[in-house]
Amino acid sequence: MSSEAHGDHGDHGDHVEAHGSFRGYLTGFLLSVVLTAIPFWLVMNNVLDNKQATAIIIMAFAVVQIVVHMVFFLHMNGRSEGGWTMLALIFTIILVVIALTGSLWVMYHLNTNMMPGHDMSQMQ
Repeated sequence: MSSEAHGDHGDHGDHVEAHGSFRGYLTGFLLSVVLTAIPFWLVMNNVLDNKQATAIIIMAFAVVQIVVHMVFFLHMNGRSEGGWTMLALIFTIILVVIALTGSLWVMYHLNTNMMPGHDMSQMQ
């Protein structure tokens, strides 16, 4: 029996995924630059007085930048690989949210539990 009878195709040329174009890469690069410059500007110019709000905004920009990289540079979309890349995107977003919130939680508790005003002379 031939390979076509079993559903196997020796030539995979009929299923070609569209790789990125110059315009797509340029769009991804420009979005990445903007998504980096805005949080940098927020921090360097002390735009927001609330540090928690600034941290949340920076985390949101980080998550959006990860999605931009996955779409424009890794070519992950709902059409490629039968939708499996969309599951990879969702999984990546979940892991990033867990890592970012966990990191902020640890840093917050380290900051509040450190004793900067502790005087060593009181221990004697």
